[in-house]
Amino acid sequence: MSYTYEYPRPSLTVDCVVFGLDDDDLKVLLIQRGVEPFEGRWALPGGFVKLDESLEAAARRELEEESGLRPGHLEQLFTFGEPDRDPRGRVITVAYFALVKLSAHALRAATDAREAAWFSVWDTPKLAFDHADILNTALQRLKGKVRYQPIGFELLPPKFTLTQLQRLYEVVLERELDKRNFRKKILAMDLLEELDEVEQDVSHRAARLYRFDHKKYRQLEKAGFNFEL
Repeated sequence: MSYTYEYPRPSLTVDCVVFGLDDDDLKVLLIQRGVEPFEGRWALPGGFVKLDESLEAAARRELEEESGLRPGHLEQLFTFGEPDRDPRGRVITVAYFALVKLSAHALRAATDAREAAWFSVWDTPKLAFDHADILNTALQRLKGKVRYQPIGFELLPPKFTLTQLQRLYEVVLERELDKRNFRKKILAMDLLEELDEVEQDVSHRAARLYRFDHKKYRQLEKAGFNFEL
């Protein structure tokens, strides 16, 4: 039996907010649009969802097509559906946000993206569509979630110093943290593996390197452990 759909059908897109940490700055990935609408304007990577793919699959496909990125941490953020958000018509978008290690990802613009580049989240150009609102929503989610889940480690290299870890939280939260209290609290969680290695090629005294123990965290989480900084 065939059915006739009598209601108007809006289009569905996905948009991705990808964060990366570069020394003392939090970065967001933007692509320069090569097609209308907003040709030449910077925007979040994203595009239309195909009929035969899931939302997450669409988000990962668009990210790879437009920037060459394959993020490990990708999660759904929010749905944006204001009637006038897209001049092409009624388009609803499901936003995702991802965290990547900048040093491990080389950008490569493709498909309808003219260029892909990292921008400071505090100094972005005027964005297409409602992408400024999407970016702000993602930033607020990151600020909140980084304090009660160890997602911040996705922004750091596999081996890091305690200074790098503290600086990550200071950059994301936009405030200074007391060095002694921060180290006491993070080390008391017993989630960091102290390595028999120190920094290389630095002008100051080389600091000890650490690694986050993902396996131990998953075990503790199942037992009711509460990560909170």
